[in-house]
Amino acid sequence: MRFDSHVERLLDAAVALVNLACPGEARGTAYAPPVGDALALGVADATSSADRRSRPTAEEALGLLEVVPRVRTVFEAAGRGDLATAAGVVNDLLAATEARPRLDLDEAGGHQLHFHGPDDGFVRGWQAGIASGLAVAIGSDLGGRLGVCDAPVCDRVYVDGSKNGTRRYCSTRCQSRVKAAAHRARTR
Repeated sequence: MRFDSHVERLLDAAVALVNLACPGEARGTAYAPPVGDALALGVADATSSADRRSRPTAEEALGLLEVVPRVRTVFEAAGRGDLATAAGVVNDLLAATEARPRLDLDEAGGHQLHFHGPDDGFVRGWQAGIASGLAVAIGSDLGGRLGVCDAPVCDRVYVDGSKNGTRRYCSTRCQSRVKAAAHRARTR
């Protein structure tokens, strides 16, 4: 299963931002989001690509993260199969960010569909893009590919890119923890 590369990039950024900025549990331990410069660096990492480094200011990073609680709600709802709730939250995000589609010229000379807010600034641009990426996922038969880790002591989100759509964990680390615990329980 593959999303369009631009949508895939937006969903990857959404996952990274939710997992960066939401307190909770991660891979077996308590998780507290970074603060200050470390938070801005995390946002830069989440919004960068291999060929383009993002450099948001601390203010821009905090502005972008304002949508993270609602984005997390989309992953939680989709993960439990409640696509109606996920769609409602996405519609609210689309309205709030004033996302609009735009065809932009790509490096190969073709056109690629991008989503922008009323301005192309860092905050509104990324917020609108993430809202639109989630809309594409929820509005297609791929909405069930968004989820929250099933491992104990982990609440990180993920996008299931597997062929068969059976991913249940945010990482191989969580998958291995669960398998090891099951093995230990069987051998007792």
